[in-house]
Amino acid sequence: MTIEPKHSIKAPKAIGPYSQAIKANGFLFISGQLPLDPASMKIIDEDASKQAKLVLSHLKAILEDSGLSLAEVVKVDLFLANMDDFKAINEVYGQFFSFEPKPARVAFEVSRLPLDVKVEISCIAAY
Repeated sequence: MTIEPKHSIKAPKAIGPYSQAIKANGFLFISGQLPLDPASMKIIDEDASKQAKLVLSHLKAILEDSGLSLAEVVKVDLFLANMDDFKAINEVYGQFFSFEPKPARVAFEVSRLPLDVKVEISCIAAY
């Protein structure tokens, strides 16, 4: 098996000892993305919808720089600091995944996210 790290400068660098994304066995595994400005590495906004839009933009950039698009995403993990933000985040999510078939997805409310952000999203895409 060949394992190849993938990276996009249009998305924030990893904030810990992990890869932004890994290509392995015909799949791209993208680590959880946070609503950070890639240049400053600072949180962009307190609004959950705006955070979700930036996070999804990061995922899209990593996919594109890896030769894929959102259409190749097969699984999404959505982590929310507060399930009360689900509807607003889901609306933004629907703008990015407006095609069929939609990827499989889970959504969790968690007790806390890194840097106290409101949303973190990871995904798996198929080549």
